[in-house]
Amino acid sequence: MRAKLGSVDDDEELVRRCREGDRAAFIQLFRRHREDVVRLVHRMLGPSADLEDMVQEVFLQVHRSVAAFKGTARFSTWLYRVTVNVVLMHRRSARSRPRFAVEAEAPPMVDGKPLPDELVARDARVKAFYHLLDRLSEKKRTVFVLHEIEGLAPSEIAALVGAPVLTVRTRLFYARREVLQFLADEPELSSISYEVEGREALAAQISRRPV
Repeated sequence: MRAKLGSVDDDEELVRRCREGDRAAFIQLFRRHREDVVRLVHRMLGPSADLEDMVQEVFLQVHRSVAAFKGTARFSTWLYRVTVNVVLMHRRSARSRPRFAVEAEAPPMVDGKPLPDELVARDARVKAFYHLLDRLSEKKRTVFVLHEIEGLAPSEIAALVGAPVLTVRTRLFYARREVLQFLADEPELSSISYEVEGREALAAQISRRPV
């Protein structure tokens, strides 16, 4: 969630106004950064009906905590940290809830019409890939998504998750190894090969979402 060029000073001014209770300033912050938050939540959660709820929760946390934002880092960096924490809390909470049988999902739709077969197949691969990532431990899954899909450096991830850079690199090493092993066991995911295609190709493959 990189700060847009020319936006840092604007963010600082909007944050200052938010602290003074300016509701319009908060709305501007929301509009400026919403799509970045949506993208990060989607990449961390994968396909999820909870995406919009998570985005709302992120900005609710921002509204509650902006007065405590010290400005020692860019607002976009702080927002990134809030987003990661909200998603991780959601995942931990979801694991503790009982799971009930649900009806099979209907085919994906756009404007009331089924998606073309190739997009349906692609959606199925994306969901299968995120199910595969769920086989990783939470710590390894987090660093894998943030590095391999979101493109953050280990030093940036270390600041977000509160771990030493060496620990982040170690988790990433084992996460990559496990993902490659899992991919080898899943023939239907043979088209997803981040080792061969690179991080940008992987991110492009799994980032499409309904608007």
